[in-house]
Order: sequence, then C-alpha cells, then structure tokens
Amino acid sequence: MPRRKDEGRKPSQSPGLEPSSPAPYQVRLSSTAVKELRDLGPFEAKAVQALRRLMEHPMAGHPLTGELKGLRSLEFSLPGGAYRAVYAVKPKERVCLVVIVGPHEGLYERAARRVAGLRRAGEL
Repeated sequence: MPRRKDEGRKPSQSPGLEPSSPAPYQVRLSSTAVKELRDLGPFEAKAVQALRRLMEHPMAGHPLTGELKGLRSLEFSLPGGAYRAVYAVKPKERVCLVVIVGPHEGLYERAARRVAGLRRAGEL
C-alpha cells in the first residue's frame, strides 16, 4: 500500500501560530494542513486567528463521532462560507494537532482518509 503524504512527517507550525507568551497549548499543523492554510491566500490570517483560540481553549471545537471519534472540529467563517479545522487534542504533550483545514462541504470525508493515514503512522 502506498504511503500517505502525511505519514512519517513531523507536524509543523504555521506562521502566526507560535505563542507570543506562554500559552497552555501549542497548535501544530500536519504538513498538508499547512498547505491548506496557505492556499487560503488573503484569508490565511483570519483562519490563523481562529486557530489561535485553541492555545487557550483546546476544547473549543465540538467532538466528532464515527471514523473521526477522538477528534474535534473548530468552526469559523471566512468570506464565502463556513470553514472547519479538524484537530486532535494531545493533553500529555499540551498540543492541538490540526489535521485538515477547509470549507465545510466534504471536509469530514477528506478528514477521515487523512486521519486513517496519521493513525497508521502513529501520529494520532
């Protein structure tokens, strides 16, 4: 079976997600979530602002079920519609790992495929 894009890669931080002062949690992004965030172009800063909320409130998103059980979904709006960030809270590491960022439509199906690869790689 071919390796998924995220398998074996370390999560990274996106510009703007480094804590300016000691925050209870760090926000890290999978490599593909970094690309998705950057693909938002002029709206990237607004998405980063929404994700920064997780530093202080890691449980801000609602819990997911089914194939995405154990993950959460943070809702935010950008011009043009509703967006979501699917993430895992890792309390021992004090990290919120963002798996996918994108428009609400079709996001959870894409997230399920990505999460399966991250779970196989031991990231989740």
